[in-house]
Amino acid sequence: MKREVPLIITMVTGLFLALQYYSPHRLSAHIYETLMDWLIIVGVFAIMLGILGLLRQHTDKLKTRERNWPYSIALLVGLFGMVILGFWGQGMGSPFVQAYFTVLNPVQATMFALLAFYIASAAYRSFRGRSVLASILLISAIIVMLGRVPLGEIIWPTVKIGSITIPGVTAISDWLLNVPNLAAKRAIYVGLGLGGAATALKVVLGIEAPHLRG
Repeated sequence: MKREVPLIITMVTGLFLALQYYSPHRLSAHIYETLMDWLIIVGVFAIMLGILGLLRQHTDKLKTRERNWPYSIALLVGLFGMVILGFWGQGMGSPFVQAYFTVLNPVQATMFALLAFYIASAAYRSFRGRSVLASILLISAIIVMLGRVPLGEIIWPTVKIGSITIPGVTAISDWLLNVPNLAAKRAIYVGLGLGGAATALKVVLGIEAPHLRG
């Protein structure tokens, strides 16, 4: 029963959440709203468990002086500091919001600035024209980059010769983004949706039960 009861709860809840979209009855809507309230409560307890796990992990690192243990002090100070500042209110101008915008935003900007170097390095390795497909990717990337900046329209403008219009780099860049790029994105979204539905169906039917592991 230790395994069967959670599987039955998962199956009943999953089937109800899938079928309630097809039922206009008020009872169905009421049960759905109740389940959403329970979801918030479960989420709060999950956050508490996560914070406790984080505390346990980093206090252990401090006790044993593991490698990079000073970072654990920064993490714990930031965690409890933001919690304490939250008691002074969360409106604009409050210490909590001031700390958020003066500490977290610069940290995020620094992190993304560092990531830019890794992205540039990865782009250089990916865009090298070693094959036909890599060359197409390289040319497309150059056209899109030129089409996103004003300098591109100056270098490669739209030209009209009589009744013939030769598109500039901006028009070609827009076509690349709106036609082949959008088609690829939609194919990825469709694949993600089908994969998510298949995974959800396997969990509801008990074929996979990752929530029962450990």
